[in-house]
Amino acid sequence: MPDNSRRLASERIRILFTLAEREDREHSERAQRYTALARRIASRNRIHLSPEFKRRVCPGCKSYMSPSKSRTRIRQEREPHITVTCLQCGHITRIPFRRRKP
Repeated sequence: MPDNSRRLASERIRILFTLAEREDREHSERAQRYTALARRIASRNRIHLSPEFKRRVCPGCKSYMSPSKSRTRIRQEREPHITVTCLQCGHITRIPFRRRKP
C-alpha cells in the first residue's frame, strides 16, 4: 500500500510541474502555487524530488524558476560548472559540469 501511494504522489508531482511550466508566462502566481503543492506532496510522502524537478525550484525563495525568472551561465573557472541565478531573490546555484573523456 505505501508503495502505491508514493507512485501516485510522484505522478501528481509530475503533473503539477507540467502545469506550472504551462501557466508560468500568463499566471506566475499559479505556477508558484503548483510548485508549492508539489513540494508539499513530496515532503508528506517522504519522496525526494528528482533532479529534473529540483532544479526548477529556487533553494532560496522556493519559487518556480523558469527561463524568464533565472539566468543560466556556463563558467570555466576552476572546475567547469553551470551557474543558475534566481532573478527574484538573487540565489546562485552551481551545477558541476563534467566533460566526457575522449
